[in-house]
Amino acid sequence: MSQALQDLLDLLDLEQIEEDIFRGRSRSAVVPRVFGGQVAAQALVAAGRTVPEDRPAHSLHAYFLRPGDPGAPIVYTVDRIRDGRSFTTRRVVAVQHGKPIFHLSASFQTYEDGLDHQEPMPASPDPESLPTGAERLRGYAHLDPAVVEKFIEARAAVDLRYVDEPPYGKFGEPREPHSQVWFRTNGKLADDPLLHVVLATYVSDMTLLDSVLLAHGRGGWAVGDVVGASLDHAMWFHRPFRADEWLLYDQESPSAYGGRGLGQARIHTQDGRLAITVIQEGVVRVPREPGAS
Repeated sequence: MSQALQDLLDLLDLEQIEEDIFRGRSRSAVVPRVFGGQVAAQALVAAGRTVPEDRPAHSLHAYFLRPGDPGAPIVYTVDRIRDGRSFTTRRVVAVQHGKPIFHLSASFQTYEDGLDHQEPMPASPDPESLPTGAERLRGYAHLDPAVVEKFIEARAAVDLRYVDEPPYGKFGEPREPHSQVWFRTNGKLADDPLLHVVLATYVSDMTLLDSVLLAHGRGGWAVGDVVGASLDHAMWFHRPFRADEWLLYDQESPSAYGGRGLGQARIHTQDGRLAITVIQEGVVRVPREPGAS
């Protein structure tokens, strides 16, 4: 296991300070706020620790309410909404400086047999044939080296590989609003289903709005031609998977309007099983020119 992955697992290992109350810490991100995927993952950890182990998470719905302060702890309070015969529901509120910054609802279900079908996995090259994230980033002369190193450090726990040029690598002209990324953790994980769901939740916030940027020829946060943040995030966990094995994140954007962009995606295992569906909306704004009214 890489040291970066161990550091991430330590970050997600919350401190329990009271029944159904947990405390997490943060670390610096590419932007001067807490990374949204971290808050979502920590909130899911808090919820999962109040649920029997035989009930894996099957969905989450979340709202990002305020930017998180990376220099302050985050307190997660879990509300035990329902414990049914098959389903368990939890609500989690993340608080900093006395104000809620994030709200999560998560549902867990006991395993049962049922109908089974899925859309086929889209075509994609072998992830081992693609350059690593660090190789791509360091190959772009137009990017600020300090920004490049921040990106590499922020993603060091994950082996994340773009199939095509990412928004910050090729911009200026609109492209198809579709992006594919392969990812897995940089090291093996324990056989804990919640841990794998939590790690996938963490990674899911890294690239989902890329397809919005592609549609408008924008390079994104790395080049400063847009400003934005996640607004809400939803995930459905369909089938078992491992976050330490290759997963294909197939992303697209059906709409952008009113300063908001929508991304939707499916995550498949390398052998073709549909594991996760993800939908996210975010603020995506073009910075005003100096002196513009």
